[in-house]
Amino acid sequence: MRNTLPVPILFTIPNFVTAGSGRAMLNIIERLDRSSFSPAVCVLKRGGNLDKEVERMGIPLIEAPFTVPVLPRHYLLIRAYKAAQNFRAYRFVLWHSFHYASDYTEPIIARMAGAKAWIFTKKNMGWGSRSWLLRSLLATRIAVQNTDMMKQFFSSWYFRSKARLIPRGVVTTRFHPRVPPRLGLRERLKISKDAIVVACVAHMVPVKGHPTLLQAVARVQSLHLLLAGKPLDEAYVGSLKSLIRELNIMTRVHFLGEVDDVPAMLAETDIFVLPTWAKWRMEGCPVALLEAMACGKACIATDVPGSRDVVVNGETGFLVPPEDPDALAEALISLTSSKHLRDRLGYSARKRVEMYYSIEREVQAHVALYEEILGDL
Repeated sequence: MRNTLPVPILFTIPNFVTAGSGRAMLNIIERLDRSSFSPAVCVLKRGGNLDKEVERMGIPLIEAPFTVPVLPRHYLLIRAYKAAQNFRAYRFVLWHSFHYASDYTEPIIARMAGAKAWIFTKKNMGWGSRSWLLRSLLATRIAVQNTDMMKQFFSSWYFRSKARLIPRGVVTTRFHPRVPPRLGLRERLKISKDAIVVACVAHMVPVKGHPTLLQAVARVQSLHLLLAGKPLDEAYVGSLKSLIRELNIMTRVHFLGEVDDVPAMLAETDIFVLPTWAKWRMEGCPVALLEAMACGKACIATDVPGSRDVVVNGETGFLVPPEDPDALAEALISLTSSKHLRDRLGYSARKRVEMYYSIEREVQAHVALYEEILGDL
């Protein structure tokens, strides 16, 4: 780095309401060397679950617009200039966006605020619009979360020069196979200690593909399913409950809502499933899947971008075609019928996370990215 003072760096995210992406961002921030970096966080609106966590970390939490409407375009630069005034006094050198939309006004505001470099994390598989192209053209670097993104979006010589593959990382000291089953879910839900329990941790939204999982569970007798996740789409949750009644699996499916102690919940399960639908093109690097693998669980995921990077089919879990309940049921039957297979896949899954997807590895990759940029300034 060019000087011995900590480099001011701003991390932006719309809010901490859903907490998943925010937690992933804070996992990085809290592990940055404060003698090298001086972080701050900006949200569009306070009131999220992790606001107090930011304050506890002793870093500034700014509530200000870091994007502006594009239209009307002839006033765009004026609006961007006004928004930039909220940040100029902080003298940010680096500006890292965890805003996952295709907005391209943020890099304009960042530059007008004095930032020397603007980075964004590409989480989802959205692409093809002029906005995504402009956002990428205006970026100094792009932190890309899976290999499909690198191949499909950033394979040209120009984008290859700024895109860096940085998958998500897991706190392996929190997510590990020795976590005790302290929630007592089997007792509370009256699930036999001998029953096989499958878990799915995902917000209740259509992209996650819960209907396919329910249809598969209906094909496997005596299996119990725990659905953990915030009910963000009430109509969707209603449709799931209707499907459960139609499939006559009411006594075997349990809605847990948002679970704070996910490691303890996983401790009471045997198999983890992430049944993402391919048509939504949303997975980047699925943290819930990595967390289950870190806990030594045998995992099944659909063969979609992100998940196919994480799971080595037949070695650390199973990949099945998306939206195929028969294939998913077949994988579930294989795992329910063999504890040895579950243990073998779970052990290999844990080792894969330790080797490639630890939070320490993710932080090191981000630090290397920042230092690369600073070396070019």
